[in-house]
Amino acid sequence: MEQWWRVAKGNRLNQLNCRIDVFVDQDHSVYVLDNDNHRVMKRVRGSKEGTVLVGDRGYGNALTQLSNPQGVFVYPLGTAFLANWGYHRVMGWCSGGIEGNVIVGGNGRGQQANQLNSPVGLSFDRHGNFYVADLGNHRVQRFTIEAS
Repeated sequence: MEQWWRVAKGNRLNQLNCRIDVFVDQDHSVYVLDNDNHRVMKRVRGSKEGTVLVGDRGYGNALTQLSNPQGVFVYPLGTAFLANWGYHRVMGWCSGGIEGNVIVGGNGRGQQANQLNSPVGLSFDRHGNFYVADLGNHRVQRFTIEAS
């Protein structure tokens, strides 16, 4: 068994502060939601420390910031999708991007079909459907994401 990131709690590249979710891609890179640091870390097998994939710009509502990320899914080409719990939206970041895009939600906390209330998890199926676990509304919503 190999341990990753087993060091003191903090915000350096070899530290995490409240791990929430983990995702492993086809190349065996590990992505960790570092909730209290409002970032997503990526660690390639064999590396001594991680790199910041998304976030690390403090807590906030800007498209460059996260607010307590809760769920992550990374497509093979590097696009990351995140459940941004604190601002009730799911965001997508292209590989290497600094600013994300709101994919679903982002219309304030609520119960309408275009609103979320504390999203905590997400997944895709092979038919192009996108699922969001909407904790505060006690539901799972299904969306179709159109390629652009």
